[in-house]
Amino acid sequence: MAKKTRDKAAVPAGENPRRPCPCGSGKRYKACHGAGDDVIVPRPFEGLAAECDLVAMREFLPSATAPLPLREAGDVPVTLATVLPGAAAAVVRPDGAILLGMQVQTRSGDLSADLAKALSWARDAEPGSALSVVGPGIGGELVRIQDVLDPSAMLDVTLHPDFGWWIPPAEDGSEPAPDVAASLERANAVIMPTEPVAAEGVRAAYWVDTGTKAHLRWVRPEPEEELIAALARLQARGELALADGARYAGSFRAHGLLVPVWDLDRELHAKEWTEPVAAFAARLDAALADDAPLTDAERRARDALAGKQVTLR
Repeated sequence: MAKKTRDKAAVPAGENPRRPCPCGSGKRYKACHGAGDDVIVPRPFEGLAAECDLVAMREFLPSATAPLPLREAGDVPVTLATVLPGAAAAVVRPDGAILLGMQVQTRSGDLSADLAKALSWARDAEPGSALSVVGPGIGGELVRIQDVLDPSAMLDVTLHPDFGWWIPPAEDGSEPAPDVAASLERANAVIMPTEPVAAEGVRAAYWVDTGTKAHLRWVRPEPEEELIAALARLQARGELALADGARYAGSFRAHGLLVPVWDLDRELHAKEWTEPVAAFAARLDAALADDAPLTDAERRARDALAGKQVTLR
């Protein structure tokens, strides 16, 4: 059988290929980032306080932006966005402001490195430029977004009702070109109404109206086994529903984190879920703190919950 061929990534200066990879995977460099662009990093944003926000922006928030909390602020603002025109990886506006896209077609299996490469490209690009895809030749040495972000900073995420922020107001007050306006209209037409559920002790929880159903999607930072055990304790006690008519639907894995999902009553506004979600958060915290072995009923509940999980790639 013929061997698969690929270009080996250049070893960064001073990086021993037999040493642990600096990405934190626990693998040797030559078996991880030194092996090429097809290596999958299952939890690309690990170690960042903003990990849950980053996963939400990558996977299911439609139109959202957040200032990027860099370790060292540059001369121009850098804004993280869910999706940019043409699903670009980066855009440098005429005034030099940088926008980085999360929902892009990436070449490598490390979203963290792709994001850092897009930022590196944007800092050297001419105003008015756009980077469609992060590929070979973009960025040099191994840099990940963990290397440039403040690890303790959360994201200040703003959800927008449309993609009007794509187009900065023209200085002369003119309307965008017809093709640009048409592209914007198409993008706006597929937005699912989404709002954060702001409650004490709650972060990265979002109400989403899909048109036929409403859901709560809540990105959780805990290790999967720990979270599933806590949810199983609540299920065994009949406390897994958020409220009457708000049943637990299942969960999906995204970039190393678990995202539980509840089906909600579409007739209720997002703000009406604040108190039920806050009450559930308190129950979940108590269940997470319980280190007693699972009972037979809780183990059965855990096995049932495990059957309601899917993985997003």
